[in-house]
Amino acid sequence: MLDGMCDVMNPEITNALVACHLPTDEVGLRVALDDAVPGWVLYRLTPAAAKRWKCRYRVMIEAGYYDGETVAEAYARALLAQSSVSATE
Repeated sequence: MLDGMCDVMNPEITNALVACHLPTDEVGLRVALDDAVPGWVLYRLTPAAAKRWKCRYRVMIEAGYYDGETVAEAYARALLAQSSVSATE
């Protein structure tokens, strides 16, 4: 299940994905996010914004925004936040 994303994504996030039985690859995360959230937007931040927030990508959903150095990391953060919200409902 660990598709080589461990070296790209934060190990804590990868471990959380594995613990929640979620995919660890970018495409799998995008599909899971599509299934879990009715609408979301991925932004690639400008160089000035990336320097300020220390990330390059941002996923925005109605509950908030989730940043990541890679697209997969931003998807993972949003999906983990959404799955924790779903678990408490």
